[in-house]
Amino acid sequence: MMQPQEIKQLIENGLPDCHAQVDGDGRHFQATVVTPAFEAKAPLARHRLVYSVLEDHIHSDELHALSMRTLTPEQWQKEQG
Repeated sequence: MMQPQEIKQLIENGLPDCHAQVDGDGRHFQATVVTPAFEAKAPLARHRLVYSVLEDHIHSDELHALSMRTLTPEQWQKEQG
């Protein structure tokens, strides 16, 4: 069973200049991922980038479900107001 902090570290280590927030119950997780690597990418491409970092854990079913919001730093700043 994975912990939110483990997933956060995997995402942040796998994507450049990334900040992630991850919450969850050990099987189902929610993540907000912010990185300039998402610039000019469609939502599906952004999700694929995150999934590529977590692929081994998803295939082993160690990470069962992950919903995510993927934002560029500019989008994140606008949301924070």
